[in-house]
Amino acid sequence: MAAISIRGVKKRYNPKALVIHGVDVEIEKGEFVVILGPSGCGKSTLLRMIAGLEEISEGEIAIAGRVVNDLEPRERGCAMVFQNYALYPHMTVRQNIGYSLKVSGVPKAERDMRVVNVARIVALEPYLDRRPAELSGGQRQRVAMARAMVRSPEVFLFDEPLSNLDAKLRVAMRAEIRKLHRDLGVTSVFVTHDQNEAMTLADKLIIMNAGRVEQIGPPAEVYHRPASRFVADFIGSPAMNLLEGQFDDHGQFVHGTGGRLVVEQLNGVRRPGLRAVLGVRPEDVRRTEPHAPGAVSGTVDYIEELGSARVIHADVAGSRLVAVDASGVSLAPGAQVHLSVASGVLHLFSLESGQRIEQTH
Repeated sequence: MAAISIRGVKKRYNPKALVIHGVDVEIEKGEFVVILGPSGCGKSTLLRMIAGLEEISEGEIAIAGRVVNDLEPRERGCAMVFQNYALYPHMTVRQNIGYSLKVSGVPKAERDMRVVNVARIVALEPYLDRRPAELSGGQRQRVAMARAMVRSPEVFLFDEPLSNLDAKLRVAMRAEIRKLHRDLGVTSVFVTHDQNEAMTLADKLIIMNAGRVEQIGPPAEVYHRPASRFVADFIGSPAMNLLEGQFDDHGQFVHGTGGRLVVEQLNGVRRPGLRAVLGVRPEDVRRTEPHAPGAVSGTVDYIEELGSARVIHADVAGSRLVAVDASGVSLAPGAQVHLSVASGVLHLFSLESGQRIEQTH
């Protein structure tokens, strides 16, 4: 296990193309850290700089207390699992797993023992004499992980390793990776654009956007206290409702074409005239009776059926409001619906900077 320290790291491909804008991150020994963000945000570039596959333009990266900026990838104590498996098609599973040991000059007897031990951990023993073409996608991904594990690295690096698998297999492989990390305890850094993957795997999330870190923290903290409008919108399915508007003289939030939300939260923040973005999770919006306190009226645009519940997308005074409904009472597009927002679950973000506005008590 090794801690990773990323200090002021930048990456540019030319003087005008800065793609990583000064990242500062501390990864503790044995942590499973997930770097999450949309395509093009710089997450894979950051991972490749840790691995030594991309040059660092500014700043430094230290692994186990040793600055590795000028070290070759093989000298950093990292093992990387790629999205495309990168297996040798003419070699058996046994040969693929043990290839790095063979190149390093590890004696055959020791090599065979380590290969079998690793294959047992990832349930590949019955397939050791097969070639990659004879394996399923999940089995090939396990071969790629076994090939990384056999080197006994200090750090595991995963670059979107599950992207090529179908949805059901991805769920199964997530459970296997989490169990593997629990059993081995090796520091792991995992890159993905899939928020469900990130939330279920991570001890700590690093949310990236356009080459910058938006928020670092445990999954529950990032979900319940997003640091910015971007994080609030990116984390969660369905995405958080984000209403642009301003507070009136009575502390109500005016949005859309004049719709009003009664806001009992956000003490000290509801200044008359303050323009902001009000956020609320769809699971905190409920169907209610027309005359219930705080109820707002809207028109159903469309409904997503989930089986155990349905997701209602409604137009409320020109703003989109999404609610999760488990009442079992059917609705049709165009129908009127009454919704209420649970108290104590609102989020407020600056309309200019997008950063979270903290309430005072």
